[in-house]
Amino acid sequence: MRLGLFNGDPSKLEYGDISAAEVCSQEHRALALAASRNGIVLKNSDRLLPLSKTKTRSLDVIVPKANDSEVLLGNYQGYQCKNVTLLQGLQGYVKNTTYHPGCDFINCTSAAIDEAVDTVKKADYVVLVMGSDQTLEKEKLDRTELGLPGMQERLVTAIAQATSKPLYLF
Repeated sequence: MRLGLFNGDPSKLEYGDISAAEVCSQEHRALALAASRNGIVLKNSDRLLPLSKTKTRSLDVIVPKANDSEVLLGNYQGYQCKNVTLLQGLQGYVKNTTYHPGCDFINCTSAAIDEAVDTVKKADYVVLVMGSDQTLEKEKLDRTELGLPGMQERLVTAIAQATSKPLYLF
């Protein structure tokens, strides 16, 4: 399919004037969900995912920006049909979900490692989401190295060493 997005004024092209109502229609949202489900590539040889809704009693989430939906957009500036944060999504899936940010900010200049370790000891499963956001890297703001920002790697290592439960790192 050739969209021709660079062939003149985008608002006058075939796909250049799609309204928010159309983008957020049930038909388009169902198509987006199907595309995301079919596009996920995941090593899952031990069948640890998806988490069982009936067997998962508790979940601990360690994410510096778990309640920030903007971090999920990256640098995409399109319509948001439904604004759901990572924490809201996981709390909707596992009712007994606890949360600790782990770090002060995404750049993780200060980490509450001992507190985060204490929270994971009480959960059946642990989800860690680490990395950066648009405050650390974006167009015209490149990083000079590929490691995790600040103290994130120390946080991940401490949590991995503290739990014998399944740990999911994203």
